[in-house]
Amino acid sequence: MPMKQAKPGKQSLKGKKGVKKLGKKNQIKLAIDCTHPVEDGIMNVADFEKYLQERIKVGGKTGNFGNDLTLERAKTKINLTSNVPFSKRYLKYLTKKYLKKNNLRDWLRVVASAKDAYELRYFQINNDESDNEDEDNA
Repeated sequence: MPMKQAKPGKQSLKGKKGVKKLGKKNQIKLAIDCTHPVEDGIMNVADFEKYLQERIKVGGKTGNFGNDLTLERAKTKINLTSNVPFSKRYLKYLTKKYLKKNNLRDWLRVVASAKDAYELRYFQINNDESDNEDEDNA
């Protein structure tokens, strides 16, 4: 019995086609709080929101939001609501990628502040030793 031959360069995908939808009750709501860096003026929330809209993939395609995914900005917070399975970890990955692109990764870190939220915080740098050395020399 001969098997079907796929065209060269094309692979047939196995499994179900499309993205499984969640019900209205099972919506995924995630938030990223950018309050600290925005107040200090080192980050622009509108730019970050635009970056996420360009980069988030749904069903393996960027810009494929449709009615399944909404991204909205509320002052210094970005809220994401999804009717399809969406990983919180993926949101963290994209946030870190944005910080790296804008050379903010050395000063900011992405911390889970709640089960469904991330927060951008500054690294805590301890300068106790250098402060003591300065006092000794004076």
